[in-house]
Amino acid sequence: MVDAVVLAGAANAKRLRAVSREPYEALIPVADRRMVDFVVAALEESPSVTRAAVVGPVPQLKYLEQGKVKAVLPCAGSVMDNLRQGLEWLQPQGYVLVATSDIPLLTAAAVEDFLKRAQATQADFYYSIVEKGVGEARYPGVKRTYVRLKDGTFTGGNLFLFHPRIVDRVWRLAEEMVRLRKQPLKMCSLLGWGQVLRLVLGQLTIAAVEQRFAEIAGAVGKAVISPYPEVGIDVDKPSDYELVQRFMGWGGKTWSGGAGLNG
Repeated sequence: MVDAVVLAGAANAKRLRAVSREPYEALIPVADRRMVDFVVAALEESPSVTRAAVVGPVPQLKYLEQGKVKAVLPCAGSVMDNLRQGLEWLQPQGYVLVATSDIPLLTAAAVEDFLKRAQATQADFYYSIVEKGVGEARYPGVKRTYVRLKDGTFTGGNLFLFHPRIVDRVWRLAEEMVRLRKQPLKMCSLLGWGQVLRLVLGQLTIAAVEQRFAEIAGAVGKAVISPYPEVGIDVDKPSDYELVQRFMGWGGKTWSGGAGLNG
């Protein structure tokens, strides 16, 4: 059983302004609901999640404060600041699941599968990844940032699991990883230029990344290969938005408003 933090504080200040004028990405309508609503619904339906905190614009998201969502907390600044905000409120005793609010295709089955696979190994930190072929088979036309490893070609997912005991130890590294998350070569450089060379040559393995992470962070990290591409389809550009709308059967229609989960 885990607590969860939903990160819903990203300002809608970049490419998604073309599809919505909402001030926060979490508020952007997808089908007939806000994007964050689908993520919260997946956590609500996941038996392994006990409590959740949503960090985002409180006035617009207060309606989420029901069921497993025990608090909607104000944005604190950066992604990592928002995460700390959620942790300080939850005061978790065990592992914490983190989900971003921009993965509206997420399902409870995907959440449960990620947690089950993580529990099969011993680590301080777990990061979801999805193989390229899995995503493209299920969602033709999907465009993601991929990394070619010796084990296969993967995109990063948007589910994370970690134990709070490592927070202070890895905070600075985590901030840099978040900042460079869309730039694989630069992110890999955090592990050393030898790893970058292996990546360029297609010789870098998941095990090598995990080992180097442990050496640098002083914590055990594990990649969890998810068979659910939904964990890796975050909506951060118009083409993502159109793909999600299409697969939800909404086509090119737009949303006129509403209160979210309770309609």
